[in-house]
Amino acid sequence: MKPIRILIVDDHTLFRSGIKLVLQRHEGFEVVGEAGDGLEGVKRAKQLNPDVVLLDLHMAGTGGLEALRLLVEDVPEAQVIMLTVSENAEDLLETLRAGARGYLLKNIDTEFLLESIRRAARGESVMSPQIAHKLADSLRAPPRDTAAAVADINPSKLSPREREIIVMLARGASNKEIARQLELSESTIKIHVQGILRKLNIAKRVQAAVYASEHGLI
Repeated sequence: MKPIRILIVDDHTLFRSGIKLVLQRHEGFEVVGEAGDGLEGVKRAKQLNPDVVLLDLHMAGTGGLEALRLLVEDVPEAQVIMLTVSENAEDLLETLRAGARGYLLKNIDTEFLLESIRRAARGESVMSPQIAHKLADSLRAPPRDTAAAVADINPSKLSPREREIIVMLARGASNKEIARQLELSESTIKIHVQGILRKLNIAKRVQAAVYASEHGLI
Protein backbone atom coordinates (compact mmCIF):
# COMPACT_ATOMS: atom_id res chain seq x y z
CA MET A 1 0.00 0.00 0.00
CA LYS A 2 1.10 3.54 -0.69
CA PRO A 3 2.28 5.49 2.38
CA ILE A 4 0.11 8.27 3.74
CA ARG A 5 1.62 11.55 2.56
CA ILE A 6 1.75 14.13 5.36
CA LEU A 7 2.40 17.87 5.54
CA ILE A 8 3.33 19.33 8.96
CA VAL A 9 2.42 22.99 9.60
CA ASP A 10 3.64 24.42 12.91
CA ASP A 11 5.61 27.52 13.85
CA HIS A 12 7.88 25.60 16.25
CA THR A 13 10.78 24.06 14.34
CA LEU A 14 11.66 21.66 17.13
CA PHE A 15 8.11 20.32 17.32
CA ARG A 16 7.97 19.81 13.56
CA SER A 17 11.27 17.93 13.69
CA GLY A 18 10.01 15.72 16.50
CA ILE A 19 6.79 14.78 14.71
CA LYS A 20 8.71 14.16 11.49
CA LEU A 21 11.15 11.85 13.29
CA VAL A 22 8.30 9.88 14.87
CA LEU A 23 6.57 9.39 11.52
CA GLN A 24 9.77 8.41 9.73
CA ARG A 25 10.30 5.60 12.23
CA HIS A 26 7.03 3.93 11.26
CA GLU A 27 6.09 2.29 7.99
CA GLY A 28 3.16 3.63 6.05
CA PHE A 29 3.88 7.32 6.57
CA GLU A 30 5.78 9.81 4.42
CA VAL A 31 6.40 13.41 5.47
CA VAL A 32 6.35 15.27 2.16
CA GLY A 33 6.85 18.76 3.53
CA GLU A 34 6.84 21.26 6.39
CA ALA A 35 5.79 24.87 6.87
CA GLY A 36 6.25 27.39 9.66
CA ASP A 37 3.02 29.37 9.27
CA GLY A 38 -0.46 29.00 7.84
CA LEU A 39 0.04 30.85 4.57
CA GLU A 40 3.18 28.88 3.73
CA GLY A 41 1.30 25.71 4.70
CA VAL A 42 -1.45 26.44 2.19
CA LYS A 43 1.12 27.12 -0.54
CA ARG A 44 2.95 23.88 0.24
CA ALA A 45 -0.29 21.90 0.30
CA LYS A 46 -1.18 23.19 -3.17
CA GLN A 47 2.24 22.12 -4.44
CA LEU A 48 2.46 18.75 -2.70
CA ASN A 49 -1.14 17.50 -2.51
CA PRO A 50 -0.72 15.66 0.82
CA ASP A 51 -3.22 13.12 2.08
CA VAL A 52 -3.17 14.58 5.60
CA VAL A 53 -2.16 17.98 6.96
CA LEU A 54 -1.15 18.25 10.62
CA LEU A 55 -1.96 21.88 11.38
CA ASP A 56 -1.22 23.90 14.52
CA LEU A 57 -3.98 26.29 15.58
CA HIS A 58 -2.24 29.27 17.17
CA MET A 59 0.81 30.31 15.17
CA ALA A 60 2.73 33.49 14.61
CA GLY A 61 1.75 35.06 11.32
CA THR A 62 -1.16 33.37 9.60
CA GLY A 63 -3.01 31.25 12.14
CA GLY A 64 -4.35 27.74 11.80
CA LEU A 65 -8.03 28.62 11.48
CA GLU A 66 -7.44 30.95 8.54
CA ALA A 67 -5.18 28.33 6.94
CA LEU A 68 -7.78 25.61 7.53
CA ARG A 69 -10.46 27.56 5.70
CA LEU A 70 -8.14 28.10 2.74
CA LEU A 71 -7.09 24.43 2.72
CA VAL A 72 -10.70 23.26 2.70
CA GLU A 73 -11.41 25.57 -0.22
CA ASP A 74 -8.20 25.18 -2.22
CA VAL A 75 -7.02 21.63 -1.38
CA PRO A 76 -10.29 19.85 -0.52
CA GLU A 77 -8.84 16.36 -0.97
CA ALA A 78 -6.43 16.87 1.96
CA GLN A 79 -7.68 15.77 5.38
CA VAL A 80 -6.76 18.38 8.01
CA ILE A 81 -6.04 17.41 11.61
CA MET A 82 -5.60 20.26 14.07
CA LEU A 83 -2.65 19.41 16.35
CA THR A 84 -2.70 21.95 19.17
CA VAL A 85 -2.32 22.68 22.88
CA SER A 86 -5.66 24.49 23.02
CA GLU A 87 -8.41 22.80 25.00
CA ASN A 88 -10.74 25.74 24.40
CA ALA A 89 -14.21 24.54 23.36
CA GLU A 90 -14.73 27.49 21.00
CA ASP A 91 -11.48 26.67 19.19
CA LEU A 92 -12.63 23.07 18.87
CA LEU A 93 -16.05 23.97 17.47
CA GLU A 94 -14.69 26.63 15.12
CA THR A 95 -12.22 24.27 13.51
CA LEU A 96 -14.73 21.44 13.16
CA ARG A 97 -17.26 23.80 11.59
CA ALA A 98 -14.56 25.11 9.27
CA GLY A 99 -13.90 21.60 7.98
CA ALA A 100 -11.18 20.00 10.11
CA ARG A 101 -11.19 16.21 10.03
CA GLY A 102 -9.89 16.02 13.58
CA TYR A 103 -8.70 17.85 16.66
CA LEU A 104 -5.79 16.40 18.62
CA LEU A 105 -3.94 17.75 21.63
CA LYS A 106 -0.17 17.75 21.45
CA ASN A 107 0.13 15.60 24.57
CA ILE A 108 -1.29 12.49 22.85
CA ASP A 109 0.89 9.39 22.68
CA THR A 110 2.57 8.19 19.50
CA GLU A 111 0.26 5.26 18.80
CA PHE A 112 -2.83 7.44 19.09
CA LEU A 113 -1.32 9.96 16.66
CA LEU A 114 -0.46 7.27 14.13
CA GLU A 115 -3.88 5.66 14.32
CA SER A 116 -5.55 9.07 14.06
CA ILE A 117 -3.63 9.84 10.88
CA ARG A 118 -4.63 6.48 9.41
CA ARG A 119 -8.27 7.06 10.25
CA ALA A 120 -8.27 10.64 8.93
CA ALA A 121 -6.73 9.46 5.67
CA ARG A 122 -9.73 7.11 5.36
CA GLY A 123 -12.08 10.04 5.87
CA GLU A 124 -12.94 9.32 9.50
CA SER A 125 -13.16 11.99 12.20
CA VAL A 126 -10.64 11.88 15.05
CA MET A 127 -10.41 13.61 18.41
CA SER A 128 -8.34 13.40 21.59
CA PRO A 129 -10.35 11.57 24.29
CA GLN A 130 -9.87 14.36 26.84
CA ILE A 131 -11.32 16.93 24.48
CA ALA A 132 -14.43 14.96 23.51
CA HIS A 133 -16.35 15.95 26.65
CA LYS A 134 -15.77 19.62 25.84
CA LEU A 135 -17.48 19.09 22.52
CA ALA A 136 -20.44 17.45 24.24
CA ASP A 137 -20.70 20.29 26.75
CA SER A 138 -20.56 22.88 23.98
CA LEU A 139 -23.32 21.17 22.03
CA ARG A 140 -25.52 21.13 25.11
CA ALA A 141 -24.94 24.86 25.75
CA PRO A 142 -27.63 27.30 24.51
CA PRO A 143 -26.75 28.93 21.17
CA ARG A 144 -25.35 32.45 21.22
CA ASP A 145 -27.24 35.33 19.68
CA THR A 146 -24.83 36.00 16.82
CA ALA A 147 -26.05 39.54 16.12
CA ALA A 148 -25.70 40.53 19.77
CA ALA A 149 -22.31 38.85 20.03
CA VAL A 150 -21.01 40.76 17.01
CA ALA A 151 -22.42 44.04 18.33
CA ASP A 152 -20.44 43.58 21.54
CA ILE A 153 -17.10 43.20 19.76
CA ASN A 154 -15.01 46.36 20.05
CA PRO A 155 -13.45 47.51 16.74
CA SER A 156 -10.12 47.82 18.60
CA LYS A 157 -9.88 44.02 18.43
CA LEU A 158 -9.30 44.39 14.71
CA SER A 159 -5.77 45.24 13.62
CA PRO A 160 -5.19 48.51 11.72
CA ARG A 161 -4.88 46.52 8.49
CA GLU A 162 -8.11 44.64 9.22
CA ARG A 163 -9.96 47.89 9.90
CA GLU A 164 -8.63 49.25 6.62
CA ILE A 165 -9.85 46.17 4.75
CA ILE A 166 -13.29 46.03 6.40
CA VAL A 167 -13.91 49.60 5.29
CA MET A 168 -13.15 48.57 1.71
CA LEU A 169 -15.43 45.55 2.09
CA ALA A 170 -18.20 47.83 3.27
CA ARG A 171 -17.73 49.91 0.14
CA GLY A 172 -18.20 46.81 -2.00
CA ALA A 173 -14.59 46.18 -3.07
CA SER A 174 -13.59 42.68 -4.16
CA ASN A 175 -10.48 40.91 -2.87
CA LYS A 176 -8.74 41.69 -6.15
CA GLU A 177 -9.58 45.38 -5.91
CA ILE A 178 -8.44 45.56 -2.28
CA ALA A 179 -5.20 43.75 -3.16
CA ARG A 180 -4.48 46.18 -5.96
CA GLN A 181 -5.18 49.24 -3.81
CA LEU A 182 -3.07 48.02 -0.88
CA GLU A 183 -0.35 46.55 -3.13
CA LEU A 184 -0.69 43.11 -1.55
CA SER A 185 -1.35 39.68 -3.04
CA GLU A 186 -4.94 38.53 -3.42
CA SER A 187 -4.21 35.46 -1.26
CA THR A 188 -2.99 37.74 1.56
CA ILE A 189 -6.22 39.76 1.36
CA LYS A 190 -8.20 36.54 1.42
CA ILE A 191 -6.52 35.54 4.68
CA HIS A 192 -7.13 38.98 6.21
CA VAL A 193 -10.82 38.74 5.29
CA GLN A 194 -11.05 35.29 6.88
CA GLY A 195 -9.41 36.72 10.00
CA ILE A 196 -11.97 39.54 10.16
CA LEU A 197 -14.88 37.11 9.83
CA ARG A 198 -13.38 34.88 12.53
CA LYS A 199 -12.85 37.74 14.99
CA LEU A 200 -16.41 38.96 14.46
CA ASN A 201 -17.79 35.40 14.59
CA ILE A 202 -19.65 35.84 11.30
CA ALA A 203 -19.69 33.95 8.02
CA LYS A 204 -20.49 36.53 5.33
CA ARG A 205 -18.79 39.63 3.98
CA VAL A 206 -22.06 41.54 4.00
CA GLN A 207 -22.27 41.09 7.77
CA ALA A 208 -18.78 42.60 8.07
CA ALA A 209 -19.99 45.56 6.02
CA VAL A 210 -22.95 46.07 8.34
CA TYR A 211 -20.62 45.90 11.35
CA ALA A 212 -18.32 48.54 9.82
CA SER A 213 -21.25 50.84 9.25
CA GLU A 214 -22.80 50.36 12.69
CA HIS A 215 -19.47 50.98 14.47
CA GLY A 216 -18.60 54.16 12.62
CA LEU A 217 -15.69 52.73 10.63
CA ILE A 218 -17.06 54.30 7.45
